[in-house]
Amino acid sequence: MFKGIKQRAVQHELMDDFSSGGSELRQALQHLRMLNRIFGAAGPTLFGLNHLWLQAGKPKTLTILDVGSGSGDVNRRLLRWADKHGVALTITLVDITEEACAEARELFRSEPRVSVMRSSLFQLPENGVDITTGTQFVHHFTNNELPQVVGCMLKASRIGVVINDIHRHWLAWGAVWVTAHIISRNRYIRNDGPLSVAKGFRAGDWKALRKSLGISDMFVSWRPLFRYAVVIAKREQT
Repeated sequence: MFKGIKQRAVQHELMDDFSSGGSELRQALQHLRMLNRIFGAAGPTLFGLNHLWLQAGKPKTLTILDVGSGSGDVNRRLLRWADKHGVALTITLVDITEEACAEARELFRSEPRVSVMRSSLFQLPENGVDITTGTQFVHHFTNNELPQVVGCMLKASRIGVVINDIHRHWLAWGAVWVTAHIISRNRYIRNDGPLSVAKGFRAGDWKALRKSLGISDMFVSWRPLFRYAVVIAKREQT
């Protein structure tokens, strides 16, 4: 796998096979929440949200659409952020699999600010929410598919887009491989965890995406632990 770190891996993850799933996939989503806590997955999304919120003049109400959300567990940090800043925040979690939607409904069953919708990114209404987020989502797509994917995220939002995804690096790959094999025997986790890193990004990948989208100012920030926060303000589009 190390020889594949220089360039983005092209193999499909097991989670990308929508013909399978069931209880094994639901278990994988539960174990993925552990990996997300260990590696601080929520941090870059929160960083990007705060960046757009400040740029927008600190609005008191905010709507978020989290695409490819899985369990949506990173959004618990966003809800705490909203409580701290007095923001009336509502979040819609969107995923294409019923297993992910079921896990999200269970996780947020007592949280009225969060709703769950089973849908494809490509079916979302235009300008339907303030901010569209994608955490560990866009690495599932090829370089050729990325402009359309991010374009759909932009169309769905009024303020902008926050992308939180993985820095492709051998150290991150090794750390995820070891951790995945320690915490889980689930084949989704053991296969897709390290593969996600190999399908991740480096600075040059974001530069290429910026060029493909024709965006002059796409803010990219490296964040712990081996992640990127990519922020695109909608009002900056021409």
